[in-house]
Amino acid sequence: MTASERIVILTGAGISAESGLGTFRDVGGLWSQYDLADVATPEGFARDPGLVHAFYNARRQNCREAEPNAAHHALARLQAKHPDVVIVTQNVDDLHERGGAQAVIHMHGELMGALCAQCGARWSAPDRMEATDACPKCGSPATRPDIVWFGEIPYQMRRIEDALATATLFVAIGTSGEVYPAAGFVQDARAREAQTLELNLEPSGGANQFHSGRYGPATEIVPAWVAEILGD
Repeated sequence: MTASERIVILTGAGISAESGLGTFRDVGGLWSQYDLADVATPEGFARDPGLVHAFYNARRQNCREAEPNAAHHALARLQAKHPDVVIVTQNVDDLHERGGAQAVIHMHGELMGALCAQCGARWSAPDRMEATDACPKCGSPATRPDIVWFGEIPYQMRRIEDALATATLFVAIGTSGEVYPAAGFVQDARAREAQTLELNLEPSGGANQFHSGRYGPATEIVPAWVAEILGD
């Protein structure tokens, strides 16, 4: 490891699974009880905002009850000890921050945030949100979760692109490799001659695009990789 290395890390649902937060593909989990078109699209929100708020209220409660795991803490330790680490996450939970990470880029928004669909104001979400909640800035009953839904543009893409443009190492942790634009980050990094590594429970659909991969539970393989990088 050298001080000139720039590490860009992308995390997905797999890093939070061992904290009790389910993924899209979990059988019997919260996501399996809903149609994504109903709760994760602008059209679904327009049809039934009450249903969407009920879904995200349940997710918010689930998140508040979860705790950061060893993988979250390991990345925070890497960030604290290495001069240049950027963490980008597809996750909307706050476990990276509660685990000690700083300046995390939430490309799909944040579960603990609220957004006014009318004026664009943002504020901290209460435990429960309702379709009739008024925006504290403009008063419009257009409150929605500050989440990027399917069909919407992810947040902070320019900042992510700038980080990838100068990365010397790109690491994807706990991602399926199926959701774009994040699924294309490995190609962007390789095009700029960065080394690439996948850390996942099992090889993703795009595993062959990485220079190397390590597989197993995130709470085991992420701390081991961080210890190796830091020379512990």
